[in-house]
Amino acid sequence: MTWIYLSPHFDDVALSCGGLVWEQVLRGEAASIWTICAGDPPPGALSPFAQSLHRRWETSPQAAQERRLEDQASCQALGADWRYFKLPDCIYRPGGESGLFYYASEEALFGDIHPGELVMIANLADALRQGLPGDTQVVCPLTLGGHVDHRLTRRAAEQLGRNLWYYADYPYVLDSEQPFEEMLQAGWTSRVFPVSEAGLAAWQASIAAHQSQISTFWLSVDVMEAAMRAYWQEQGGVRLWRAAAST
Repeated sequence: MTWIYLSPHFDDVALSCGGLVWEQVLRGEAASIWTICAGDPPPGALSPFAQSLHRRWETSPQAAQERRLEDQASCQALGADWRYFKLPDCIYRPGGESGLFYYASEEALFGDIHPGELVMIANLADALRQGLPGDTQVVCPLTLGGHVDHRLTRRAAEQLGRNLWYYADYPYVLDSEQPFEEMLQAGWTSRVFPVSEAGLAAWQASIAAHQSQISTFWLSVDVMEAAMRAYWQEQGGVRLWRAAAST
């Protein structure tokens, strides 16, 4: 069986289900992580917000290139293949002729998808459709937390007409009990895929490979490893979801 995981950003699949990817590869299944927002920023100055993130990440202006290298190390820790799409992260996307940026603040990242970007959903769906084998299991984010790039990815995936799996976006899942209650009431189903102690270690290593992003959520790699162990113990593995119409 072949699994393709759609990752809005370089670290999302590693964070949310890296242990499961490792277990699938161990069983002899093929797994590939397709990062949607993996492109370089367009030419020109970055927004002050993007520059502030680069400082926190301790990256150069070529952060996308540096993060691709981190991601390749992360995928190698899981035994997964990778593929990158050319769409830049939302923090880099300029807003039309004005020279402004669509997403130039923390609040904007979790606001509405800008109307000027809605056409990208169909374009992305076409790009995904062209590269997907017919018998592939596709896993996309539930979009917990509401990040615009996560929602863009999910909406494109749902245009494929496939029987999708969905993963809970970590760490946003930690504050998202209500959506699961509503999903269950609407007939969604879920399955917990067990992850071993060795799978947890690979999961932690895949996250640690995204060195620039550790400070986004944790004070150190040690704190991250403890948090992931607690999440793993609570979940018993990785839970994937399917919508009510899926069988």
